Amino acid sequence: MAKKSKTQRAKASANRQAKKAQAAALEAQGISAEEAAKKTEAEKQQSKKAAQKKAEKPKKKRFKFLREVKAELKRVTWPTRVEVLRWTGVVVAALVFFGVFVAVLDNLIVTPLIVALSGLGVGI
Repeated sequence: MAKKSKTQRAKASANRQAKKAQAAALEAQGISAEEAAKKTEAEKQQSKKAAQKKAEKPKKKRFKFLREVKAELKRVTWPTRVEVLRWTGVVVAALVFFGVFVAVLDNLIVTPLIVALSGLGVGI
């Protein structure tokens, strides 16, 4: 088992002292430690039952999704107008380039090749 840090030991010590003080206060009231333990156990069970009831019947959160979307959109880093225009130009240039490339391949290479093969009587 790993050695506890000073903070962990201090918290444990504080918890022990709090329990001793609580036990002394209960004894001053005339309540035994066993009775107090039973009461706290009953309270824990009641709180567990209440938590289960809440879990069984979730509340309707109709607009929760929209609020979350709005919060998420506030965190987005939006591009500037110059960046949008620059990247739009890049995309349009790429489309034009590849359109011309495919047209050249189709008209100057593939079509004459198919015509030549069909002239030889080879069926494609």
